[in-house]
Amino acid sequence: MRPRLAAAALLSVTAMWGSTFFLIKDLLDRVPAADFLAVRFLIAFVALLLIAPRAIGRLQPGMLRRSICAGGIYGVAQIMQTTGLGHTDASISGFITGLYVVATPVLASLVFGIRVSRTVWIAVTMATIGLGILSLRGFSVGYGEAITFVSAILYAVHIVVLSRWSTSKDAFAMATIQMGVISAICFVAAIPGGLTLPGTAGDWGAVVYMALAAGALAMLAQTWAQSQLEAARAALLMTMEPVFAAAFAVLFGSETLRVRVAIGGAIVLVAMILAESSSRTKPPVHQVL
Repeated sequence: MRPRLAAAALLSVTAMWGSTFFLIKDLLDRVPAADFLAVRFLIAFVALLLIAPRAIGRLQPGMLRRSICAGGIYGVAQIMQTTGLGHTDASISGFITGLYVVATPVLASLVFGIRVSRTVWIAVTMATIGLGILSLRGFSVGYGEAITFVSAILYAVHIVVLSRWSTSKDAFAMATIQMGVISAICFVAAIPGGLTLPGTAGDWGAVVYMALAAGALAMLAQTWAQSQLEAARAALLMTMEPVFAAAFAVLFGSETLRVRVAIGGAIVLVAMILAESSSRTKPPVHQVL
């Protein structure tokens, strides 16, 4: 049952992430990316720390170092993705970010020698095609697209190392440390221009939601889920993020449901189901490196 629960947890995470795209795009008009992220992840870190203040102290030194490393990777990826979102369309950002579904099995194979099944590669190809249909309406490579691509590679690295390093008993402490490291990196990035805080109750409400639901809770669920799933399978589940993003934009934003969005989303969904139907029924063995 644990792999199934882990898959359900990751799908919930992608739904929470998907709900933030139109919120972030709107917020960046008033608050710089690094400033918003620093405040968001500081709130998430404090919330997790208050819930279980002694969890970090129970971590072994090696696991503490790995948690800091994972948080650093994710923090830099967040800054790059959010900054890129301010220089490109949200749809293009969603597609490029989703390319971690391709990068993850490649990195897992090259770095750790993990065998990726043919079915998973077929699902990866389908998911990439679906993302393109869902997101793209023309494409050109500029500053925003370039740094978003780098963020996608970093997200893939984070998925791979989290699948190798995380354990269910250390998930809470690892998530807390990652939130703290991400916040620290974002505060450093925000220092040159000074810290700009949200100016309205609505903006603060959006930040708090993204901190607690799409930040603290999502990182906790992801860290635990990836202790039960292999990296390539986790990445495929996460490709549902732009599908959820499109759904939330239609339901709560001003966008209308277009045929290409429905077709692209359906292909991504089929790819995810294909990967899940062929996945192993037992959790992967994690090596501590």
